Amino acid sequence: MIDKLAAIQERWQRLEEQLSDPEIITDVKRFSSIHKEYKELGQVVQKFIEYKTVLGNIETANEMLEEDDPEMRIMAQEEIQQYELQKSAIEEEIRIILIPKDPNDKKDVIFEIRSGTGGDEASIFAGDLYKMYTKYFEQQGWTQEILYINEGSVGGYNKIVLEITGEDVYGKIKYESGAHRVQRVPKTESQGRVHTSAATVVVMPKLEMEDINIRKEDLKVDTFRSSGAGGQHVNKTESGVRFTHLPSGIVSESTDGRSQIKNREIAMQRLYSKIYEHQKEQHESEVASARKSLVGSGDRSEKIRTYNYPQNRVTDHRINLTIYNLDGIVNGGNLDEVIEALQIAENAEKMKAGEAA
Repeated sequence: MIDKLAAIQERWQRLEEQLSDPEIITDVKRFSSIHKEYKELGQVVQKFIEYKTVLGNIETANEMLEEDDPEMRIMAQEEIQQYELQKSAIEEEIRIILIPKDPNDKKDVIFEIRSGTGGDEASIFAGDLYKMYTKYFEQQGWTQEILYINEGSVGGYNKIVLEITGEDVYGKIKYESGAHRVQRVPKTESQGRVHTSAATVVVMPKLEMEDINIRKEDLKVDTFRSSGAGGQHVNKTESGVRFTHLPSGIVSESTDGRSQIKNREIAMQRLYSKIYEHQKEQHESEVASARKSLVGSGDRSEKIRTYNYPQNRVTDHRINLTIYNLDGIVNGGNLDEVIEALQIAENAEKMKAGEAA
């Protein structure tokens, strides 16, 4: 570990020198990239400095054990015990810091909620999830923009698509992708029976062209008349947009927005996501298969969480976490306890995978 930390410190020092280079300072994009890496590595370097200090203290205390004075030897033994505890604590912190980060964690997201099985109750539940997430987004200081909305016939939403921007957005809410299940007596139920309904959540990192290897000449763009708004708008405006990535054959389209400009943005984001997943799958097939993340793949078919109203219970099935505070989570947006537990579980799984490699 010492060699790895020393290499990181050397890299950090080189980056520090580059940040003083006039040629780099004038290149805003390059300066920003270097400064970002410098700041991230600085956290590791600071812990490494603390670690070396503790190691030096242990070495000094061990030398004191050679003293003839019995009191000095007793003092040295006490100091060694204290420093060994500090050493173990810092080593644990360093191991956590060195866990590989998802490069998408700092990205903004396209966030979709869609009603699933359960008819009208599913749409109402999708609306409840939207309210829950909206409160959480506000608590985080993030901003949100509605890209598409399709309301349910008795309340809630059949589908709603948002763009969420802020700090570390994807890193915090990426675990929300999947099927969310609710167990309660629906407002539409006259007999007082508990029903089970579902809604799906999809969280996609908002990728830019520079994140994906896409050339403009590889794209075929088609426009077509979009259904949705109805009336003369449909008849006269070709607002639907379809992108075809010719090398891979991947197709992405959008009719969610009223304007062609907005549909181009949505369709392009979907194309980025599809091509990213395609490239990621290709890469993963070329290397040794890694452990599957404890939090799952986020596939829509996975039932990741159950909201049980009669028992005031929220259960995340991926990590067997049960919290008896449904009101606080759904009505107050208090998702931190769930999200932090998922982050800890994923980090622990990554550490196990690293030890096994």
